[in-house]
Amino acid sequence: MEGSSDINTVLTNSLSPDATLRHAAEQQLSQAAQTNFSQYLVTLVQELANEGAQSHIRAAAGIALKNAFSAREFARQAELQAKWLQQTDQDTKTRVKQLTLETLASSSTQASQASAQVIAAIATIELPRNEWPDLMHALVKNVSEGSEHQKQASLTTIGFICESQDVDLRNSLVQHSNAILTAVVQGARKEEPNREVRLAAITALGDSLEFVGNNFKHEGERNYIMQVICEATQAEDSRIQQGAYGCLNRIMALYYENMRFYMEKALFGLTILGMKSDDEDVAKLAVEFWSTVCEEEIAIEDDNAQVESSEQMRPFYNFARVATLEVVPVLLQLLTKQDEDAADDEYNISRAAYQCLQLYSQAVGAAIIQPVIQFVEANLRADDWHLRDAAVSAFGAMMDGPEEKLLEPIVKSGMQPLIGMMEDPSLHVRDSTAYALGRITETCSEVIDPAVHLDPLITSLFNGLMSSPRMAASCCWALMNLAERFGGEYGAAQNPITPHFNQCVTNLLAVTAKLDGDATVRTAAYEVLNVFVQNAANDSLPAVASLSDVILQRLEETLPLQSQVVSVEDKITLEDMQTSLCTVLQAIIQRLDKEITPQGDRIMQVLLQLLNTINGKSAVPEGVFAAISGLANAMEEDFAKYMDAFAPFLYNALANQEEPSLCSMAIGLVSDITRSMGERSQPYCDQFMNYLLNNLRSTALANQFKPAILQCFGDIAGAIGGHFEAYLSVVAVVLQQAATVTASAEGSYEMFDYVISLREGIMDAWGGIIGAMKGSDKTNVLEPYVQSIFELLNTIAQDPNRSEALMRAAMGVIGDLADAYPNGQLAEVFRQDWITAMIKETRSNREFQQRTIETARWAREQVKRQISGTQGMIQT
Repeated sequence: MEGSSDINTVLTNSLSPDATLRHAAEQQLSQAAQTNFSQYLVTLVQELANEGAQSHIRAAAGIALKNAFSAREFARQAELQAKWLQQTDQDTKTRVKQLTLETLASSSTQASQASAQVIAAIATIELPRNEWPDLMHALVKNVSEGSEHQKQASLTTIGFICESQDVDLRNSLVQHSNAILTAVVQGARKEEPNREVRLAAITALGDSLEFVGNNFKHEGERNYIMQVICEATQAEDSRIQQGAYGCLNRIMALYYENMRFYMEKALFGLTILGMKSDDEDVAKLAVEFWSTVCEEEIAIEDDNAQVESSEQMRPFYNFARVATLEVVPVLLQLLTKQDEDAADDEYNISRAAYQCLQLYSQAVGAAIIQPVIQFVEANLRADDWHLRDAAVSAFGAMMDGPEEKLLEPIVKSGMQPLIGMMEDPSLHVRDSTAYALGRITETCSEVIDPAVHLDPLITSLFNGLMSSPRMAASCCWALMNLAERFGGEYGAAQNPITPHFNQCVTNLLAVTAKLDGDATVRTAAYEVLNVFVQNAANDSLPAVASLSDVILQRLEETLPLQSQVVSVEDKITLEDMQTSLCTVLQAIIQRLDKEITPQGDRIMQVLLQLLNTINGKSAVPEGVFAAISGLANAMEEDFAKYMDAFAPFLYNALANQEEPSLCSMAIGLVSDITRSMGERSQPYCDQFMNYLLNNLRSTALANQFKPAILQCFGDIAGAIGGHFEAYLSVVAVVLQQAATVTASAEGSYEMFDYVISLREGIMDAWGGIIGAMKGSDKTNVLEPYVQSIFELLNTIAQDPNRSEALMRAAMGVIGDLADAYPNGQLAEVFRQDWITAMIKETRSNREFQQRTIETARWAREQVKRQISGTQGMIQT
């Protein structure tokens, strides 16, 4: 890459839309960087700073320069940063930093913007190491003394630096808060004549707010910052207004406790005025300010409800409640600003207002009812569909907040009108009505009277589902809520859905039968069918059995379609259908339980054929495995006849570390199959254990797999009994190693959770192993490991970081050990005070489930028997 013309050609090609040219240029740049990194950097920075070069070439040089020491992937980023730190001489570093700072003054916006990115990338490396101490001073000086271009580019640079997610950089920026604020506040003032400079400043201020906490503690500095931002909300340029409201949102989230004075003096009025702005982006940000207020106050109330003393309580000012009668009417009016042509995922002002109204309802509870009901009553029958749609939406939005007893009379009186609005001539209104009904069925389902409402409600929802793909998601959601709410007690002869069950299944089969229909609608309808089957009463089981024939036939019909797939879209559509059918099949199997056995051969035949026809990565095997898991649980030992055919697929999945979710599914399936088949699973256990142990040692699989694998060891031991002795020495070492994993006091929540899960897995494994050895009169082989088991139990007893599941598993192991040595061999160990205290603490914890308490009581009885025996003590 020698010569100016060569450089220009390569840089130009690096931005080419022609993939061949672009790739070749990227290869040349990469080769140049590897050959002489320092020379590469100097060449690029000189081209970036070259005022005689074309702007696009200078920008390309800047991008290549930035990419020389920054990357999205963490490992690559660390590698590139090391090259800057360790392989770049000081003269080159100084030259690069000097020229990029100088280029901020360039009249070429492309060049100055590229320089801002380069400086931010270097700052990420050097500021945390205190290796560029005068950078912020230089940028502040540019803002106060530089040209208009230089001011804007310097403020943009500060914004780029502050928006970085690099943890070390963010921590280091706190010490630069004074310099950052000096620059951005100066540029954001109303006295700044250049709009572009002011916009860059207000943007950078929004990015820097997290680092100026110390400044916000000082009233004088805080007042000045808030004054500048409030004045910016009134700027003539709507972009500056947007930036200012964005700042207010961040400030409310970060510094709520300092906002009382400003809310009373300015922010109530300013934000309500902003919500009424003709500029939709300004209005959305002003609405989001109140969403932030509500989110903060909801979080503060939750936090304060959990503290032990009033001194620990966070300040709470009730901003949302105080402003309810001013803010909510504006939100309700904004709901009427729907865009008829908006895409489903488009975020516009009416959707922003709806989200805010939902949060407002959660924040203020009953106070939301009066303004919303007043608006609903005034607009529910309006001629303009916008008003009807807003009324229905508002009714649904308030369901989350007020107590159900307050909503009950309102919802009762509103149900029939709402059901009637499912026939509204406007599709928008019908869709919003379906969603509102979904909200009601989710949050206030107790109000629904099955005798009065269920028939017209189900009918209207199916009409909506069948009439428009747009309504499908909302209708399906409401139908699933109804099935879950009125499913009644599992195994009951009837439930309120029973009279409607057959027709619902018929309707859902009709919707899902349309192969040329909307794939999203079909998937959603299968989800509804799945939930209806799960909640079917016993009187509906014949219909569920008949449904199994339909689902199996449909699965069989998908098999030849595999060879007809010609595009990625075809493949996705087919696999979604197969996955949905497997999910419904799984629900049928689980609901029919042993009654599914006559269909077992046909089910396994089609599922094995599915596994045979799938090529490459796919979600279908996970659905197949889930269905097979259900079948194994239902058929128990009889499932063994399918294992020779199925085992190779299971082994492949256990070995497939490139698809972690499938591998995880396979680990769970090993547990299910071994529990179901018992000793008949022994011929396959050598392979199971090899794959499981390999997965434990793997660096490709995340730690989250390890607890499930350990638990699987316990399930295998429980299934094959004394035969597990062959694996005991290896597994015991693994369990002992796992028991040494701890979380430090400064550790992350994820690490604490992982340690708890790991210990649960260890306890489950030992529980299964102890039971297996006792059942086969082989408790003597456990003796070398008893001490390490008690050491872990002692660790758990002393560690406050534990879960109910862990304590239940620990109680099980204590009881199992005491039961395994009935002659008092472990009496001395069990007499230790910490064991008695651990059992008592678990047994008397009122927050624990009854089965946990019963396990602790059982453990106590076993320990009592152990202590009363005295023969043949084991030394631990």
